[in-house]
Amino acid sequence: MQFLAEDRDAGRRLDRVVHDRYPGESRALVQDWIKTGRVLVNGCPRRASYQIHSGEPIAVEPAERPPLSASPEQIPLAILYEDKDLVAIDKPAGMVVHAGAGVHSGTLVNALLGRFRSLSAVGGPLRPGIVHRLDRFTSGVLLVAKNDAAHRGLAEQFAARRVEKVYLALVHGRVPADRGRIERPIARDPVRRIRMTARLDSGRAAWSEYRVLRRFPNFTLLEVRIGTGRTHQIRVHLASIGHPVAGDTLYGAPAQVEESPALGRYFLHAHRIRFTLPSDGREMTLVSPLPPELEQWMESLTPAI
Repeated sequence: MQFLAEDRDAGRRLDRVVHDRYPGESRALVQDWIKTGRVLVNGCPRRASYQIHSGEPIAVEPAERPPLSASPEQIPLAILYEDKDLVAIDKPAGMVVHAGAGVHSGTLVNALLGRFRSLSAVGGPLRPGIVHRLDRFTSGVLLVAKNDAAHRGLAEQFAARRVEKVYLALVHGRVPADRGRIERPIARDPVRRIRMTARLDSGRAAWSEYRVLRRFPNFTLLEVRIGTGRTHQIRVHLASIGHPVAGDTLYGAPAQVEESPALGRYFLHAHRIRFTLPSDGREMTLVSPLPPELEQWMESLTPAI
């Protein structure tokens, strides 16, 4: 498809202009076309955020939609616990939980399908077994349901806030109080849509509690407990009080820390989860140790004070 940008397109993002011409496709798919060079402006590839000028020629070569079901892949998984109803995975940083914009393989779902015969279907064909999620560059314990009954039981526990989720986070700066609570609604950032924000009065209610575990001259190690599970919640809440998570450049952390190697991920780890087993109602606590790369990076800092 080839067309000329109209006056109404001037100043708008390339992905929005193209999406207007393909209203039946998702914006994520359109962005994938742009990333893979299937959209040209004046004969050249551009970023999705490129601002269009009136009269510019735009050429689009659509690609087929990704398959609507995930496929099994032989990817190693670290198992923390398993029974007939669920499995607890120690997810590494860098692994996406399920397919999304630009990511269609190498996900946790692909690995789960390659390892287990049966997973719950409640979440649909792209998210079999997935009850809750962790961000791509966050590591730690994650629960996966093997059957629909277990999925519904775990989901009800999450919805009723009966699941205790505890994270470890190393943040920039010296957090003054030994303990604290952040209670601010979280909403999509109206300017940068890939971000969330806690700076608006609107949004979904969210709270996070923290306590200081160790102090460094320029960092603080926190244990964080969340009572809600909003997108990017811990990252957004800690950044909102001026203490972004180390490595989280999206929310204000510097890309490089002086005299320290590049971290290459967030210093955020899902350390502990407490819930009730769907099979017999017993309370279960599962712990994922701090990954070696985070332990080593922290120990490379100026000694704790």
